[in-house]
Amino acid sequence: MNVQELNAILKDFCLTPALCGYESEMAYKIKGYFEKYTDDVRIDKVGNCIATFPGTDPEAPRIMVFGHTDQLGFIVRRIDDDGYIRVDRMGGIPEKVLPAKKLLVGKEDGSGWVPGTFGFKAHHITPASEKYKVNTIPELYIDIGAKSAEEVYAAGIQVGCPVVYAPAFRQLLNDRIAATSVDDRSGCVALVEVAERLSKTPHAATVFVVATVWEEFNLRGAMMANRTCNVDIGICIDGGADCTTPDTRGSANAKMGGGACLKTYTFHGRGTLNGTIVHRGLRDKFVECADRLGLPVQRTAGIGGLTDSAYLQLEGDGVAMLECGNAFRYTHSPNEVCDVKDIKAVGDIVGEMVCSLDKNFKLGRFEK
Repeated sequence: MNVQELNAILKDFCLTPALCGYESEMAYKIKGYFEKYTDDVRIDKVGNCIATFPGTDPEAPRIMVFGHTDQLGFIVRRIDDDGYIRVDRMGGIPEKVLPAKKLLVGKEDGSGWVPGTFGFKAHHITPASEKYKVNTIPELYIDIGAKSAEEVYAAGIQVGCPVVYAPAFRQLLNDRIAATSVDDRSGCVALVEVAERLSKTPHAATVFVVATVWEEFNLRGAMMANRTCNVDIGICIDGGADCTTPDTRGSANAKMGGGACLKTYTFHGRGTLNGTIVHRGLRDKFVECADRLGLPVQRTAGIGGLTDSAYLQLEGDGVAMLECGNAFRYTHSPNEVCDVKDIKAVGDIVGEMVCSLDKNFKLGRFEK
């Protein structure tokens, strides 16, 4: 697929709300894309969408290529008597971007979404002592225009309903876009590109292309998918932070527009003792495939990020793991910015990689 085709798919995905645990619309949407390339597509009990591409050699490793369909957001925790809605966060929400942001509140029966906005104290009555204060999420409230709790209930909203940033997608210069949920809809677009490649190219390995759930919640969706896929190799496609803006320069070397990122080391480092150290054989294969395609590779390493690969690698007697993705700006905000050419580069390299892995690949971490 060309960049324009990928851009159109990305727009379709970014405009689809899918909070953790409420990914059904996104799951069925990507299922429709996968079904263009294989007849073996299913959605498992927890919501993972699994497309299977059988290989030609039963002795070749079984591979899962995955990215997550879910997005971060909020859950309704209280409805005030005067119609304001209070929430708890779902995922790593940056509080300082929230006041006055547009939102959608999901109806309990799943029939639709109600528009709303986070409240914001009017500038003209904000005392100087509060001008630079960041409100915590428990202090924030959502306004849907209701005058009472009864009107909120009548709109179909109850405690426990999902809340997301209002979906948005804008075209910027140089094949770049600003949108909600680039994390990880960009990875989902790359999955579609990998699926297309697998449908056209003979490959020894059986490959499962999986659009997972729960990544922003508990990182366990890929792990659950593996209970039926039973793979030897996992390739996670999930983006990371660009570090070229005036306020991030020097933090790391990932550059939006610089091509695919190969994550050599990720570690959460904030209360969760988990992360992923890249399998050296997969690292070398990724670079080899990129070189063959004439594409650059950006190696990254850092503390603060975590993907569902951290738990997939612990399945069975161990899963050889590689994480990759595109660098994008303003992560976890309502306006994430990415370069669609980077998404294509990731999809091209991973597609080349899964079509070239065979029974001769050494799965052991210390094997050469």
